[in-house]
Amino acid sequence: MMMKRIASIQFKLLNPTRIRKMSALEIKTPDTYDKDGYPMEGGLMDQHLGVINPGLRCKTCGQKMKYCPGHFGSLEMIRPVVHSEFGKRLEQLMQATCKECGRIVLPEEKLAYYHKVFTKETGEAIGKKITIKARKIKKCPHCKAEKGTVLLDKPTNFFYNKERIYPTEIREWAEKIPDKDLALFGYNPEEIRPEWFILTVLPVPPVTIRPSITLESGIKSEDDLTHKLVDIIRINLRLKDNIDAGAPQLIIEDLWDLLQYHVTTYFDNNTAGVPPAKHRSGRALRTLVQRLKGKKGRFRHNLTGKRVNFAARSTITPDAYLKISEVGVPEDIANELTLPELVTEWNKKYIQDLIKDTDRCIYLIRPNETRKRIEESNKKEVIEELDVGFRVERRIIDGDLVLFNRQPSLHRLSMLAHRARVMPGRTFRINPNVCPPYNADFDGDEMNLHVPQTEEGKTEAARLMFASEQVISPRYGAPIIVLNEDGITGLFALTLKSTEFSREEAMKYFYDIGVKEMPKPDRGKRYSGKIIFSQLMPKDLNIEYKTFTCSILRKTGLCKNCVKEKCEHDAYVKIVNGKLVCGVIDKESLGEGRGKLVYVLARHYPSTVIEEFYDKALRIISSLLTQKGMTAGLDEYEISDALKKEREKVIEQTKEKAQELVQKFRRGTLEHVPGRNLEESFELMMMRAAAEAKMHIEKKLMKEKLDYVLSDEPRFNTIAMILSGSRGSSLNLVNIAGLWGQASVRAGRPKRGFQDRLITLNEKGDVGLFAGGFITTSFIEGMNAVNYFYHSMGGRQGEVDTGVSTKVSGYLYRRLANSLKDLMVNNDNTVRTAGSSIIQYTYGEDGVFPQNTARGKTIDVDMEFIRLQTEKKQEK
Repeated sequence: MMMKRIASIQFKLLNPTRIRKMSALEIKTPDTYDKDGYPMEGGLMDQHLGVINPGLRCKTCGQKMKYCPGHFGSLEMIRPVVHSEFGKRLEQLMQATCKECGRIVLPEEKLAYYHKVFTKETGEAIGKKITIKARKIKKCPHCKAEKGTVLLDKPTNFFYNKERIYPTEIREWAEKIPDKDLALFGYNPEEIRPEWFILTVLPVPPVTIRPSITLESGIKSEDDLTHKLVDIIRINLRLKDNIDAGAPQLIIEDLWDLLQYHVTTYFDNNTAGVPPAKHRSGRALRTLVQRLKGKKGRFRHNLTGKRVNFAARSTITPDAYLKISEVGVPEDIANELTLPELVTEWNKKYIQDLIKDTDRCIYLIRPNETRKRIEESNKKEVIEELDVGFRVERRIIDGDLVLFNRQPSLHRLSMLAHRARVMPGRTFRINPNVCPPYNADFDGDEMNLHVPQTEEGKTEAARLMFASEQVISPRYGAPIIVLNEDGITGLFALTLKSTEFSREEAMKYFYDIGVKEMPKPDRGKRYSGKIIFSQLMPKDLNIEYKTFTCSILRKTGLCKNCVKEKCEHDAYVKIVNGKLVCGVIDKESLGEGRGKLVYVLARHYPSTVIEEFYDKALRIISSLLTQKGMTAGLDEYEISDALKKEREKVIEQTKEKAQELVQKFRRGTLEHVPGRNLEESFELMMMRAAAEAKMHIEKKLMKEKLDYVLSDEPRFNTIAMILSGSRGSSLNLVNIAGLWGQASVRAGRPKRGFQDRLITLNEKGDVGLFAGGFITTSFIEGMNAVNYFYHSMGGRQGEVDTGVSTKVSGYLYRRLANSLKDLMVNNDNTVRTAGSSIIQYTYGEDGVFPQNTARGKTIDVDMEFIRLQTEKKQEK
């Protein structure tokens, strides 16, 4: 095959001669079909323009519907009209040139200078300079005629010295402009002449791009373009009749304006200053520009956003018993989607058995591309004919490689490869752990499944996109496919000091995770949760780190000096040779972006290890949480009388502190925060005072509630979720049970949009604590009308941001993606554009792929240190 490269692309303007030359027919009547339903001769559906009915032949090329590409027609305009898309360009030329001689109204020496400095790149800029200078000139230096002022009443009405100038005069003016002057505006006179901006003949598009449809009633419904063309032809004929009949000039001008309106809306039915043309129903017509631009236009909708074959779409639902690399495919979809299997010496027997024993094979494809349908009656013949080099088109079976995608696809992990598992039902099933990279949830999300059809496609999917290989994010080099929410809470509950099981209970969990030999109990005759968890770990794993629980304990003041594995709260993880010696497994071990345990398993072991860990962990978690009783109830948000008194005391102290700040502010003696004025410093200090009060209550509340979980008989409720980091935070707890604190809008007290006061109950000019939106109650106690109003100010910001930021960020992403889509890394490691311009000499300036880093660092120093320590101990 001979390869060719496009040297350049040139855009031209259709001139009247070219339009007439490419026209297969001159359109003379607005009629489309006769009484019998056949296309009218000389009409808009004439068979010279192409055919859309199966039985007819094109009168231009002689082809039937399938092969006829369609042919343009032409419509002679009785009076010329301005092409609405070129109105501004005509205005620029008319402002810069003389009406009498057509020359640019600048002296010859100035024009000679511009010709000298003119290049293709500077053409548009020079044209603008000439126009600006020409506006100031009163008399043409070439013919000494007075230069009038030109105004454009957008889009197509021109005025010369405040009098209307019609397209015939404009065309005569444009014809006078010499080629050498036209070149200074960036036009190639051989390809574009300004008189062509005024249409004397209109190209009529082929029938194939504006086909009729036949409704159920048998009535033909025409395309929007055909509707518009009918209007243009009718007004054109009316204009001709009136001119021939010698009608008054006023009527002719009105009809001429009407013709101009129809031509303008034919090109763009959304032109500013022109009312859109509509159907009788009130729907605006979709004309040429609407067909091309925007999300529903030809480019974005039909060309870049294609629907493909071998794809399916359905709602997703969770299945914790699937592996992270599997996707549950409904039987109906598996019976529809097919893939070709090449017969080789190694799989010939397998495919023969597949044809003989199942109904999965549909077609036999011979090397010469002829196909034979496989049915129950001819299976024996097919098996005998089957040979190396043949292909068998078969339905999806368990283990087939498929691509799974959720839109919007905003990063690389929005499309991953999985192994299919055919299952009953109507929905796709995925493991809940795989949700984060897709940003998916189970509230009705739909996802797409694609089946690679070639061996190259399957290999790329397996090597570059396989889900279990993508546990580490390519964005920040930390885990993204993680055990979230129930997963973290379940393993947290399993590894608590207080968790232990009888031999019978432990045996069930060991069986679920595939342990064949029962380990010795570690608590007399009972088993701790830690020994069950240890069965999930590789036997050579050594790691230690502080837990997320530790950070909560430090925050509340319960734990000040770290004693590592001797921590009384069991908040330090230490795993020695695959055995969990101490610590609870929480967000720090498993969480997205920070899971230290998950990171080590994914980075330092084969992908099968992390996949098995997730698979076995989820089998334990669901039954354990049911057994332990993971609940949420109002009683856990009740606070003690001591804490209520403490809250009243803190509110009183904050009130006094705020009053002091207000007095200093009014006197002007308030100390300024660096870089802020007096008012900004005051607002910042008031926010800090309110935040300190809330933080104090938060610490006290957490101290009181931690006993729920860290006692010998823990209660598994929302406090356990907060402590493990699986969901929620101590802030949620203090809002519900403690106090809400300062209402905040855009990280400050509500001020914008209010003058002197937030609500009419406040005094004008009051800037105190309560007048500024401080709320002293919690959700469980309820709020009065004033506090509720303050709270809703912050809530409104969240609602607005949800709607606005999604739209804005989506558009910014689209712009960014379009600007970067041609960048690629070459074989010499440089990042280049499609035109081979160098953007970076080395990919990312350092040549490091984030997925291969340790949270952005080139080397995981802590892990390497532990590895070296372990190696030294083994040597001894």
